[in-house]
Amino acid sequence: MLKEAGRKSLSEVHGSVEASNRKGWRKLWAFLGPAYLVSVGYMDPGNWATDIAGGSQFGYTLIWVLLMSNLMALLLQSLSARLGVVRQLDLAQASRSEYRPGINYALWLMAEIAIAATDLAEVLGMAIGLQLLFDLPLVWGVTLTVLDTLIILVLQSYGMRKMEAFIVALVAIIGGAFFVEMLLAKPDMSELLVGFIPSLPNDTALYIAIGIIGATVMPHNLYLHSSLVQTRRIDSSTPKGVWSALKYNFIDSAIALNAAFFVNAAILVLAASTFFKAGMYEVAEIQDAHQLLAPLLGTEMAPLLFGIALVAAGQSSTITGTLSGQIVMEGYLNLRITPWLRRLITRLIAIIPAYLVIILYGESKTGALLVLSQVVLSLQLGFAIIPLIHFTSDKVKMGEFANKMWVKLLAWSIALVIVGLNVQLVINEVSGWLTEAENPWIIGLTVIPVCIAAGLLLIYITFKPLIDRRSAPKSSRIPHGEAVTLTEITQPIYKRIAITIDFTKVDSVAIQSALSQGGNVAKYLLIHVVETAGAMVYGSSIADKESSVDRAALQNYAKQLQEKGYEVEIKIGFGNPKRKIPAMVKEFEADLLVMGAHGHNLIKDLIFGTTVDTVRHRVDIPVFIVRETQITKG
Repeated sequence: MLKEAGRKSLSEVHGSVEASNRKGWRKLWAFLGPAYLVSVGYMDPGNWATDIAGGSQFGYTLIWVLLMSNLMALLLQSLSARLGVVRQLDLAQASRSEYRPGINYALWLMAEIAIAATDLAEVLGMAIGLQLLFDLPLVWGVTLTVLDTLIILVLQSYGMRKMEAFIVALVAIIGGAFFVEMLLAKPDMSELLVGFIPSLPNDTALYIAIGIIGATVMPHNLYLHSSLVQTRRIDSSTPKGVWSALKYNFIDSAIALNAAFFVNAAILVLAASTFFKAGMYEVAEIQDAHQLLAPLLGTEMAPLLFGIALVAAGQSSTITGTLSGQIVMEGYLNLRITPWLRRLITRLIAIIPAYLVIILYGESKTGALLVLSQVVLSLQLGFAIIPLIHFTSDKVKMGEFANKMWVKLLAWSIALVIVGLNVQLVINEVSGWLTEAENPWIIGLTVIPVCIAAGLLLIYITFKPLIDRRSAPKSSRIPHGEAVTLTEITQPIYKRIAITIDFTKVDSVAIQSALSQGGNVAKYLLIHVVETAGAMVYGSSIADKESSVDRAALQNYAKQLQEKGYEVEIKIGFGNPKRKIPAMVKEFEADLLVMGAHGHNLIKDLIFGTTVDTVRHRVDIPVFIVRETQITKG
């Protein structure tokens, strides 16, 4: 199997779980996990809002939509896993290799909108859960959700299996809570079975049905799953090994998504057997559902379990949302930023509309905002599903693992249903806005052009493979660049080498490494930055003891090297090393920078920062990074 070049998806955990040398249940156990991280997206707070709205207004009528959505999800997630296993690319990377930059930027923007909508649901869900359990005002709950940016960082530092175990524990809490709720609600089984017969009573049911589909088949999960399956180290050298991986990943998906279907069905059934049965057809807010459960079911346990499950759902979803954001940004843009910053940006984008709705319209409108976020997700689905179908059906790149004809027919049928429902929804909504608006021309100049542009983009990605087949063959673009022809290979000659010094064990390794590059020919600059509080404020004017001691120590290094025949200068800076080091390197006109790295753990990096990573982006010369554990062997 040909593996395509480029940076690995989620490189920090890529291939970190051994799954190739296992047999029997141990092999199955090794593959179980990725789909559970995906499944939490199918039971996040956005699903709760659509399920409660559907159950309270239409009873069991829309449960068939949940079943259909779950079957859709199972097929689409299996295609996503197939793409990741066979081509070793996630969906964003595959898109970047296929489409031109303009199209990729548009698809990236659509994916980011979907992730923002997902995060909005998580923010509101967590805030509502905290309010229900601890009577915390919703605005404060929304503010506190910023703090969960740290959770993903802590979990990633413990490895993929620990993260998966944490998610499975949260899923178990959600499932257990709703199992008890179902027993308390005592649904009418005959009416429940009738709900599996497809029907849509009115336009409101269509709106909620599309919201359910958007909440169930989520675009970001397709990006996420195609990446997570690559955390398993498989035998990709033979077709047998790949087929085995595909089989076990399908089993993983089937178990996890059926658990998600149970949770969603339980929420809708709970709403139907309590609120709809009691004639409370307008219960769409999660808060209202929580308050009404105790009197309707006759126990205080019901609302408590409801609140606990809601917090668990919000927290588990926020973790997978962070990973999806990282995958989408790295895959489409080949741009990687630190996970905490990525998470913080996404969370702040979600918090703003939550604040605006709560402050301007009150807490009673949060349910409507949750449903709207799920409809927005559904509108993004076509832009993820259609490329996924094309990529996994490509016989040239997928080989014998390309989709069979019956799979393609099912997948395109799903895409047609989703796109068709979305087109109908857009027509209904825009028509309503035009009718009700005082100035319809504003809608005509803003909303309609955006809809037309989105429609043209959807048409383009749908028919692009047909266009390509008719055009002349073109070289395939690699997601992150391609190999170039190596002509004459010459050894680089460095004449001015800067070395950062921090008076630790790593100094000797850094100096030895620098000398091995430049020898007696190069000129060396020893750099040290004083970071005391006084140095931060007064800069080079400071005359404290640490500055004088550091200067003497730096001169000691220089003297030792000069005695061995090397030409050495020293330079001491004051303040922030992330700014001072690049400035001194440029002033020296260095052609190589040698830096020592200490391999900080997660907490130290958060507290002290990562100087090496920042400096290497601020200089335009090669940077040679060494560690204190490095030992030079003769």
